[in-house]
Amino acid sequence: MQLVADRAQLQKALAPYRAAGDRIALVPTMGNLHAGHMALVERARAEADRVVVSLFVNPTQFAPDEDFDDYPRTFEADRERLLTAGVDVLFAPDEAVMYPDGPDAVAVDVGGISQELEGASRPHFFAGVATVVTKLLGAVHPDVAVFGKKDYQQWVVVRQLVRNLLLPTAIVGVTTVREADGLAVSSRNGYLSPGERAVAPGFHQALREAVAEAEKQALGAAELGEVARHRIAEAGLAPEYAEVRRAEDLAAVADLAGPRILLAAAHLGETRLIDNLEFGPAE
Repeated sequence: MQLVADRAQLQKALAPYRAAGDRIALVPTMGNLHAGHMALVERARAEADRVVVSLFVNPTQFAPDEDFDDYPRTFEADRERLLTAGVDVLFAPDEAVMYPDGPDAVAVDVGGISQELEGASRPHFFAGVATVVTKLLGAVHPDVAVFGKKDYQQWVVVRQLVRNLLLPTAIVGVTTVREADGLAVSSRNGYLSPGERAVAPGFHQALREAVAEAEKQALGAAELGEVARHRIAEAGLAPEYAEVRRAEDLAAVADLAGPRILLAAAHLGETRLIDNLEFGPAE
């Protein structure tokens, strides 16, 4: 595995692969790798001949009151995991490489769905994600980029970004990886106390129960959201939002007549968790 830290090194590392006509996949990460990330790497290996993983804790997607400084940085352990997984290139730039004129010098404004759901409580977030993803796609020029569907709204925003900027990269989504008890694998699970960790699986279970109840009683989308928030609270978490949207593009819907997704955020102690559940008949 080649370790590169700037664009010149990256292009030198990728040149032989391009000359050979190899298909290249990118897996963007912020490090602190877990089973969810490794599932993305596995999918990338299935999609392409060569896999590039980026490791960069992106400052522009954190608000001043969020955990940028405390975000776990586990570079050596991450490198070992990627080496074992057969990754070809690890791109680990610093902030000066990714933002040569500073984080405020340029930003990608995605608008639309990015201002809702996660964007309503974290208005800075998707502009930061869109900016860093655009930079990474520009640096690597991958044939395909792989994202996890736990961050479902992010996946939708990135797909819209690539489509509207006419970028040639295919965006692939990978189903959420879960612990045996149903909790979505996440770097932030490490913030949970043992007691909170015991409660946390109730989050996804609440979503499953809410959808089952809605389908049994033929509820509408708004009613399902209400049921989900109630179930999340009963499970011992503080719901922030729970909303039903069209699965394809997160457009607002009134009914459950097609492919739908229930998206939710909740607080457990000092930790904020997100999760989702896709359901409904195919169109």
